[in-house]
Amino acid sequence: MAIAGVVLVLGLVAGFLVWSKPMDPYVKGVLELTGDVDRGGDIFLMNCSTCHGFDATGRVGPSLQGVGDRKSQQQLIHQVVSGKTPPMPQFQPDTQDMADLLSYLQTL
Repeated sequence: MAIAGVVLVLGLVAGFLVWSKPMDPYVKGVLELTGDVDRGGDIFLMNCSTCHGFDATGRVGPSLQGVGDRKSQQQLIHQVVSGKTPPMPQFQPDTQDMADLLSYLQTL
């Protein structure tokens, strides 16, 4: 029982540290905006469809169907802007474009 208690406390502390971290200003700015789904679809077609397919079912990049159910908005923003998962390039749209893209991704 003592080990389970220690594990629980460590988990709570780790969770607190993750949630108490200040939010990145770019992410905060994006999440404060209301995205336009149609404009997000246009941004997707221009910047993402070559790899993810026009219908977002995947080509070079993975399918994005249901991506909003698998990843949080913060995770999606990080994925788009980080460039840490080659061959996906680093891409940092302005905050409104990112909000629009997020709105579109939520419809997939």
